[in-house]
Amino acid sequence: MTTQRGTNLARTWQALSLRAAGVSLIDCEHRTPPAANVGYPYVAIPQIKNGHLDLTDARRITPEHFTEWTRKARPQAHDVILSRRCNPGETAVVPLGLECALGQNLVLLRADGTKVHPAFLRWLVRGPEWWEQIGTFINVGALFDSLKCADVPNFTLSIPPIGEQQRIAEILDALDAKIELNRRMSETLETMARTLFKSWFVDFDPVRGKAAIRREHPKWTNAQVSRAALPNLAPDIAEIFPDHFEDSCLGPIPAGWTLSKLADQVEASKGLSYKGSGLADAGMPMHNLNSVYEGGTYKFEGIKFYAGEYRERHIVNAGDVIVANTEQGHDCLLLGYAAIVPELFGRQGLYSHHIYRLQIRAGSPLMPDFLCRLLNSRHMHELVSGFGNGTTVNMLPLDGVQKPEFILAPGPIIQAFSTLAAGMRRRHEAFISQNRDLARTRDSLLPRLLSGDPSVPECDP
Repeated sequence: MTTQRGTNLARTWQALSLRAAGVSLIDCEHRTPPAANVGYPYVAIPQIKNGHLDLTDARRITPEHFTEWTRKARPQAHDVILSRRCNPGETAVVPLGLECALGQNLVLLRADGTKVHPAFLRWLVRGPEWWEQIGTFINVGALFDSLKCADVPNFTLSIPPIGEQQRIAEILDALDAKIELNRRMSETLETMARTLFKSWFVDFDPVRGKAAIRREHPKWTNAQVSRAALPNLAPDIAEIFPDHFEDSCLGPIPAGWTLSKLADQVEASKGLSYKGSGLADAGMPMHNLNSVYEGGTYKFEGIKFYAGEYRERHIVNAGDVIVANTEQGHDCLLLGYAAIVPELFGRQGLYSHHIYRLQIRAGSPLMPDFLCRLLNSRHMHELVSGFGNGTTVNMLPLDGVQKPEFILAPGPIIQAFSTLAAGMRRRHEAFISQNRDLARTRDSLLPRLLSGDPSVPECDP
């Protein structure tokens, strides 16, 4: 609830149009440049996500096209990119150092600093008044709602004094910076886990290193070879790797390792074929096709909740491995990729019919983190997704997660990897949980700050 002081403070703020506040609108080029293999990112509507730019799948354009497509203005730090169509009103801030070009149906908002502090603009266009203006000026179409370039400069918003703008921006920027730091640390953990799996179980780096030392020093003990070849590994881990290879039908493999079919190690089952009427805002968390990222790992924002009927066989536990078995088209960007069910949504949940659950058989040396990384490795994914069939929708039959053969390492090596990878996964999940809390805090503070509530303290996340 806003205090009397807060009400008085807000009353001193000016209600100004963006034009009067010195915020200019710069339109995009109304055409699309050809794509290039490398070059500058070309920002389109799908790249605008939660106030930020996600350039993971952005088109790239040549330097020549970049110059042509930024002739009106080159996006700079603190500029805001606004979507006029499909998701009209959604915005993303341009980060420091990014050079990019705007796609169609996007415009650039830029504060000249006289009445709107540039770092405050990104927050000004995310508050309640902003969305009221969107509702006022929106043009409802048969296919898409949209905003007119001529209308946006007339948006009228309450503008605090510059000093207050700086305070608001500092508070919200601090929260946003912590969220971004956590996100990058999560990405680093994921990269580390992928790299470690590839090194140990695809490239066999520890074995190759020990084999090279063994050739130079054939009389050394295993401990001596391990210390010389793998100084960065704990001795108890380094010593369990062999120091030579053996022939197999798949070519040379580490000595003592064997070949196995997935069906010998795991049992696959299909999830709940649910009705849309059972989806709800609360209920059992249901892990579904949108719970797996393209390329693998768990997608937290894809969770659904189900209040309908289900059976015990449709229950999945935290720590279980799930695999996407359906995909639109045949690019295999999602089909066959795996994720591990997190604890964030509870110890138990449901899994949909677009997902397989893989349960490790009794006596198998496999562990969830190893199994997940195995399925997400390039070679295994090619084998699994190769079983996909269908015309418009690509479906993965159970054979896809049963017949493929892989190189099975001894249990102690799998356990050593899984212990390290599980620790990284738990830290990743902790960052996700913290970011959800930080985002809720940021989003609840935003309207209070923009209303002039003086009770909000300085923020030190």
